[in-house]
Amino acid sequence: MTRFVAWVWLGLVVGVSFVATPIKFTAESLTRPVALDVGRATFHLLNRIEIVLAVVLASLAWRAVRSARWGRNEIVLAGAIITIVALQGLWLLPRLDTRVAMVIDGIEPPSSMLHTGFGVLEVVKVVALGLLGHVAGAPRSRDQRPVEPAAADAEPATPVAPDGQPS
Repeated sequence: MTRFVAWVWLGLVVGVSFVATPIKFTAESLTRPVALDVGRATFHLLNRIEIVLAVVLASLAWRAVRSARWGRNEIVLAGAIITIVALQGLWLLPRLDTRVAMVIDGIEPPSSMLHTGFGVLEVVKVVALGLLGHVAGAPRSRDQRPVEPAAADAEPATPVAPDGQPS
């Protein structure tokens, strides 16, 4: 299930952030303020969807960690993805909204690295989702697997003579 969530989420982010968003700025009839307003609405909806996906991912992570199906890599990737969504929704989007409102009001805001920071986080998120989709649920090497409890038909620890008595 984690792989499915990661791949669907990856497709969503690539489609919105790296395909639809840049293309709208190439439309000659779309003014910059309108394009930014559409972008604001788009990224707010994307963030709401990502919050739901982050909750689903956190739930899957909780179950996978409790059952020892995930190793450190999966935990780190899931944590990074969830952290990025939180940073974008709680810190970056509100600040970008302020800048968009200024442009819509005809005020050119001072230069800022906020859009660049958002873009960098989108790239990191896409890479993390791709890696999570690749490694989650994949067979792990012998030394990464959790120790299995001894099977009932395993050899006894104490040597036993052929007559069934301990030797």
